[in-house]
Amino acid sequence: MLIWAADRPERDALELPNGVELATVPRDPGEDPDLARVEVLVPPYRSRRVLDALPGMSALRLVQALESGVEWLLPHVPAGVPVCNSRGAHDAAVAEWVLGVVLAMQRKLPEHLDAQRQALWRNVVRRGEWQPPFAGDLEGSTVLIVGHGSIGAAVERRLDPFGVDVLRVARRERPGVQAVSELPSLIPSVDVVVVLVPLSADTEGLIGAEEIGAMKPGALLVNAGRGRLVDQEALTEALYEERIRAALDVTDPEPLPVDNRLWSAPNLLLTPHMAGDTPRRYRRSWRFVGEQVERLRNGQPLENAVQA
Repeated sequence: MLIWAADRPERDALELPNGVELATVPRDPGEDPDLARVEVLVPPYRSRRVLDALPGMSALRLVQALESGVEWLLPHVPAGVPVCNSRGAHDAAVAEWVLGVVLAMQRKLPEHLDAQRQALWRNVVRRGEWQPPFAGDLEGSTVLIVGHGSIGAAVERRLDPFGVDVLRVARRERPGVQAVSELPSLIPSVDVVVVLVPLSADTEGLIGAEEIGAMKPGALLVNAGRGRLVDQEALTEALYEERIRAALDVTDPEPLPVDNRLWSAPNLLLTPHMAGDTPRRYRRSWRFVGEQVERLRNGQPLENAVQA
């Protein structure tokens, strides 16, 4: 069995059964393995080179992504070839990012960092001097988690000690979790909206102009899913009008063009799609790859199948 896998330093966590051959996708152009022999593909994120090579992988039996989102991959994989994601490996890293940006925005740390860079001590108003508004605490707030899967549950566990009320929404209703169709009635009453749903035809634009307009003044929108889940133009306008606040790890497109208005929008904390990027997270993903290969060799059901 030949595996063609992304070349990442955390790959040393990968344990393969005897007799399994590993070839890496070089970061620089180089010679590819015999594509007709590749049975398992572990692609680098959004690698055009690998996507273009997929038609030549006639023996392909599994595409195992290192990420939880595979919308970029699915249209290119031949029908009948299982595609699995790394759901679960990212939970801690993304949940920590969500908690970190919520606390940073509630306590207005970005404004204080700007003041620090200017050597300005802004804890009181003197002679009309500007200061950031008083920071708000998190206790007593209502947080709406849109996409209450494994990451959403990890976010809730980390929020629990802060004394917040949590509302849960998912694509399918279940005990304690409401359906996405309930969003219009929930959004106006919450202080923080955390968006975590996967991107699909059903969820693209899920947080649109109407939902953004219904958020209470000063509420915080956190997006750690995909940029296209949110109407970015409507969000940008709401930020410039200073009606709401936002913390984004994802945008549309990525990378965000240098002339995009989001860069200079007020009340925004922006990170470059790195919420889940930690060495421990990738090591968990690579260990999962080894477990999946073992299942494939033994004829056992694969886990985290997105396309079967």
